[in-house]
Amino acid sequence: MRAVDVIAKKRDGGELTAEEISFFIQGYTRDEIPDYQASAWLMAIYLRGMTDRETEHLTLAMAHSGDVLDLSDVAPLVVDKHSTGGVGDKVSLVAAPTLAALGLPVGKMSGRGLGFTGGTLDKLESIPGYRSDHTTQAFKDQLRRIGIVLTGQSADLAPADGKLYALRDVTATVPALPLIVGSVMSKKIAGGANAIVLDVKVGSGAFMKTVAEATVLAETMVRIGRSLGRRIVALLSDMNQPLGWAVGNALELREAIDTLRGGGPPDFYAHCIEVVAEMLLLVERAGDLDAARALAAQAITSGAAWEKFTALIAAQGGDVPTVEHPERLPQARLVEPLPAPADGFLQRVDAAQVGLAVMALGGGRAKKGDALDHAVGVVTHVKVGDRVSRGAPLLTLHANDAQRLAEARERLLAAHIIGPQAVDPLPLFYGRIALP
Repeated sequence: MRAVDVIAKKRDGGELTAEEISFFIQGYTRDEIPDYQASAWLMAIYLRGMTDRETEHLTLAMAHSGDVLDLSDVAPLVVDKHSTGGVGDKVSLVAAPTLAALGLPVGKMSGRGLGFTGGTLDKLESIPGYRSDHTTQAFKDQLRRIGIVLTGQSADLAPADGKLYALRDVTATVPALPLIVGSVMSKKIAGGANAIVLDVKVGSGAFMKTVAEATVLAETMVRIGRSLGRRIVALLSDMNQPLGWAVGNALELREAIDTLRGGGPPDFYAHCIEVVAEMLLLVERAGDLDAARALAAQAITSGAAWEKFTALIAAQGGDVPTVEHPERLPQARLVEPLPAPADGFLQRVDAAQVGLAVMALGGGRAKKGDALDHAVGVVTHVKVGDRVSRGAPLLTLHANDAQRLAEARERLLAAHIIGPQAVDPLPLFYGRIALP
């Protein structure tokens, strides 16, 4: 079997066999297939798509490219949550320690930013010393010891996804549904979680732009998860504006810290509570959603979630005094408000353009291996539906380069549409997918 034949078959619209997909994934993982052929294969999948059967084969091949954890010797039930990527989405930083504080072991492999979306690991690596390269044994040891792990795809946990994830980011193949499903679900399978909540983003700042597209993605992931014996539910959540106020690695981390300490933006706090509550229902720790929300809120207000978060940071080598005093996190040299250009109501935000502005400031990667500036980003001050006064701050830019700041300012102004007509606030969620 040759890689070029597998590429050509998919290029021409053929359905790949399990053997062909496994051959390609294993070959790329072992560096026998180079990046340029993998890039061509990813583009062929992006253009031609995959059948459900191919997508399931891809998911399993990626999961089995390294170790697949059996965590039954650590805990009888391990949980995980995953987002399909958004702008200002730092939910894992709050939801994971909250779940762990409620006695549910959280074993989570997270990713880095893709295109205009931020990555959980990039945010955590704003903390000096934080490590995200766990081996299988280290993953299990930490989960057993403190009940929470938040790491990346190491050399022995879903290594194919780690390599393809970085390549997709720089080959314009991020939005392909089979690749999203394969990436998300391979990490979930390899990570050994028994119960999974999927946070599927919908809107201008997500890969799925419509509820219909997001529903197809959610149903595909839930179907694959259930076929592999996982308890799984998917939420369809809004991404037509940034979640919370902050967008940018250290800025988002500070906002998550504030939320764990009982503050934070109302929409972000409510979103985190809902994700945790859905997990509590999924594992039958609460009788209904209201009771589950109350348990989630109590874990935060009591300080238990914060204690679990600091235990996580310490266990993974991070500097705990930095998170206890978040003003020590990286800070940008240039901090400048962007005034609203007119009176009226914020009618629409192009959230993807907000993410791209942060990327242009240095908060994301333009090519594989790019270093990040953890300090840069934006803090928004207005939500869709809010009244806006001319000259009042629309958002605040955090930058370390004057030219990049000027370019981001223009992009951000164009991304915010202000008009005279009032509009309704955006919902947090559009639906829930839990197949029978």
